[in-house]
Amino acid sequence: MDDSDEGAGRAAPPRRKDARRNKETLLDAAAAVFVAKGVDAPVRDIAAEAGVGLGTIYRHFPTRADLIIAVYRHQVEACAEAGPSLLAAGETPYAALTRWIDLFVDFLVTKHGLAAVFQSGNADFEALHSYFLDRLVPVCTELLEAAAASGEIRPGIEAYELMRGVGNLCIGADSDPRYDARRLVGLLVAGLRRPH
Repeated sequence: MDDSDEGAGRAAPPRRKDARRNKETLLDAAAAVFVAKGVDAPVRDIAAEAGVGLGTIYRHFPTRADLIIAVYRHQVEACAEAGPSLLAAGETPYAALTRWIDLFVDFLVTKHGLAAVFQSGNADFEALHSYFLDRLVPVCTELLEAAAASGEIRPGIEAYELMRGVGNLCIGADSDPRYDARRLVGLLVAGLRRPH
């Protein structure tokens, strides 16, 4: 191996990091546009929000379905990674659980238009529901177990049931300005507290 090969080997990781960061920026921009305008928003709006050309979007995501799936997975990953970070931040486990549920509510109410897309019968979309559960139920379980072990909440609360309850409270929140899903979810989470 000569010096030029060695230098080239060292240069590759930063490019991969930059490419990953650029893709994340693109996914964040697409998510913001989906929230504001729905999943049928023009791709040019997403490109403008991300500060890239249309070709860049189509190079990464040849179809709208590819882009929607990538945005959804990106948001699930952000929510999954937040749980352990919140616990590690030194807050009480109940405070970490409450903040994570807030992020989960944000995720649910900002899937603007995705519900209809997921009911389209596309097998790729159907697989996302399993992915969602596989990634988020263990995170919620960890938060619930930590809060129960600290004595802050009642033991025996199942993550799937809590997530399902939160999800049900979020239905219609994006289309009814008089409905405050976050307030009702806050009441639900407050109800988890162990009586003093």
